[in-house]
Amino acid sequence: MVPFSNILGHEKCESYLIFGGETTLGDNFRAFFYFLCLAYCFIGLSAITARFFQSMENVVKHTRKVVEVDPVTKTETIRHEKVWNYTIADISLLTFGTSFPQISLATIDAIQNIGKLYAGGLGPGTLVGSAAFDLFPIHAVCVVVPKAGELKKIADLGVWLVELFWSFWAYIWLYIILEVWTPNVVTLWEALLTVLQYGLLLTHAYAQDKRWPYISLPIARDERPEDWVPEETPYFQHEAHAEVDFSDIKHVNEENGDTVDIFSIHSENPTDPLYARVPSINDEAEILDKAKETTLVDTHLLTIWRQQFLDALRLLRPESKKIKNACLRLACIFWQLLILPWRFLFAFVPPCQIAHGWISFICSLLFISGIAYVVTKITDVISCVTGINAYVIAFTALASGTSWPDLVASKIAAERQKTADSAIANITCSEYICWYWCSMAY
Repeated sequence: MVPFSNILGHEKCESYLIFGGETTLGDNFRAFFYFLCLAYCFIGLSAITARFFQSMENVVKHTRKVVEVDPVTKTETIRHEKVWNYTIADISLLTFGTSFPQISLATIDAIQNIGKLYAGGLGPGTLVGSAAFDLFPIHAVCVVVPKAGELKKIADLGVWLVELFWSFWAYIWLYIILEVWTPNVVTLWEALLTVLQYGLLLTHAYAQDKRWPYISLPIARDERPEDWVPEETPYFQHEAHAEVDFSDIKHVNEENGDTVDIFSIHSENPTDPLYARVPSINDEAEILDKAKETTLVDTHLLTIWRQQFLDALRLLRPESKKIKNACLRLACIFWQLLILPWRFLFAFVPPCQIAHGWISFICSLLFISGIAYVVTKITDVISCVTGINAYVIAFTALASGTSWPDLVASKIAAERQKTADSAIANITCSEYICWYWCSMAY
């Protein structure tokens, strides 16, 4: 077999990925091995995206207690309202997080080319290719994944039109700053104006969601569900819930006793006659109870974190047990074995129950950024070994690989959410955010 260096007419590559001994291997084998490493990094990106989406769920569903006092009766009414607006969460948290591989890769590429006349090809090439990948394959996946006969539509067309307008404007704006004002150069003030427009997008989308007068479109909308994503029972709880039967448990109400029925405490009817009042306790006992509760919460979080490692090492998943075909089951086990190192590595991400999911959210982005850095190194070596321009590799392989988080997040949103708003918003705004942030980097 003729080596790449002879076909493309370039000198033998002396760069290496891990060990200097790699240069003694043939170019064909090296190219094949590096492409495998690149594909494995993309598998890691898809694996961490599931953890990222789970942490984002906890961030979005966070509520705050609001106390309202009736001015006449002086009665206090306590209600809980969402901290995050769903539209802002879709455009900022979801879209920014799933686009973080492209943003990290373009930022790293810009830093590596500081002081050079021309920017590198990885960042721009990846963004251009990702736009095509988002437009076609991810839309197709979002259409296919809902169950047969299940209709999911955009609840607020007005917000979607706002997102669509700003997405088109991003390309017009790029043409203006790169071809009209300062050809082939991005100045600092142009970058600052670009990032400022991201704030305008958030403000415009929020105004449309709240139907502010004069700046919102008069388009009717359907109300989005109360929960951003319906609750999903964790894997390690499925079997436990299946084995416990509460059918024989009955409420207990003792007229003269100080007994609390723990099963009726969570009743939807607060006036349930089966409730029993607890006698008042002194302050010391109350402090002791709070300390015990804190200890139980800490123990619970440690149990969840431990369970993450156990789940990461589990080869037979619940869906695999339902497969009757032995070959398909073996294929599923092989796939779980393939991604086991990634799953074990990502098990170090703290449980999303801590700090309303923010720590898990940030750690997931750090892992994504780390994988993006490794991807840039592998791409440089592939370009050196094969002689293929880095821009071509970015436009094809990197664009599809770094768009996997977009695909996975949109797939999860299309499957589990009751409307199509988040899935479509993630596709529509992803490239907008990438272009705006990366113009700042360059």
